[in-house]
Amino acid sequence: VQLQASGGGLVQAGESLRLACEVSLRTVSSVSVAWFRRAPGKEREFVAAITWSGRSKGYADSVKGRFTIAIDNAKNTMYLQMNSLKPDDTAVYYCAAREGSYDRPQNRFPWWGQGTLVTVSS
Repeated sequence: VQLQASGGGLVQAGESLRLACEVSLRTVSSVSVAWFRRAPGKEREFVAAITWSGRSKGYADSVKGRFTIAIDNAKNTMYLQMNSLKPDDTAVYYCAAREGSYDRPQNRFPWWGQGTLVTVSS
């Protein structure tokens, strides 16, 4: 089981960025995947999650309306489109996966990628 996150970088407030997470699992169709983030000096928190079918998805209140989570089945890749970025979005973003239905608590995700840093300057 491997998750490879990419796409982080330095942007200015108001700009956009797209993160990608390539998921290597034997049966991708039965998993749910999610993004979490850890800001400097803070605990890791939930950002967004989606079932691989795309039927169920959800967002943290802090990113709702600005971030969009999506799946590209052909590429076994999950994306997080981040628009209208704010300095408060600065964090290391992690992708994670679990077998079964959509969920949010990070302790229910056994598989994690290495993280990608997003820095938003004001």
